[in-house]
Amino acid sequence: MATLLHIDASLFPGEASASRTVTAAFADAWRAAHPDGTVVHRDLAAEPLPHIDVVTVSAAFADPAAHTAEQAAAHAARLALIEQSEAADAIVIGAPMYNFGVASSLKAWIDHVIMHGRTLGEGTQSLAGKPVVIVASRGGSYEPGAPRAEMEFVKNYLAGVFSVHLGITPEFITIELTLAPVKPEMADLIPLAEQSRADALAAADAKARELVALLADAEKTTVGV
Repeated sequence: MATLLHIDASLFPGEASASRTVTAAFADAWRAAHPDGTVVHRDLAAEPLPHIDVVTVSAAFADPAAHTAEQAAAHAARLALIEQSEAADAIVIGAPMYNFGVASSLKAWIDHVIMHGRTLGEGTQSLAGKPVVIVASRGGSYEPGAPRAEMEFVKNYLAGVFSVHLGITPEFITIELTLAPVKPEMADLIPLAEQSRADALAAADAKARELVALLADAEKTTVGV
């Protein structure tokens, strides 16, 4: 049975969030295609992680036998996040754009999961090759050719940090112009916003089902069926 790790970082709940709506569609399609599978949901807004600090970093480079109580607790919590990611067969992440960057809660998760000698480093990238789909939502448009294309620091950052540090090539589903329905000056962009939302939901459904099929085929090959 395959496991999907579903991560949300939006500050807004449920359908009030564009990224949550699309990641939920992804998870629903995963369940429909793989009813015997497992979906583990981590809500980084509802249960934020502490930002990485010197105690957490120093613990990763120290002999566990020499850990202080504070280091031991921080290291155990960090390992739990890493092990949760390692146990997942695929990961879907909601990544809304806030002030041109990723949510601080998502950055905190990334900082905890990247650990030298475990997920980072030559020969020790335990997450390398894992399927990761990132739902990038934004109020405007930052795609090539858009007026603010040079301000695209979400997909560019996530593509870089996942590939360079973790050995993962993430796939992106982008939902744009989410502020069009609520900002009068963007009213003429509402049809494009609606199309972007429809395209993102369709892409989420298709990608989830595709990954389930690929994982099933891989499992059959592994067991020699």
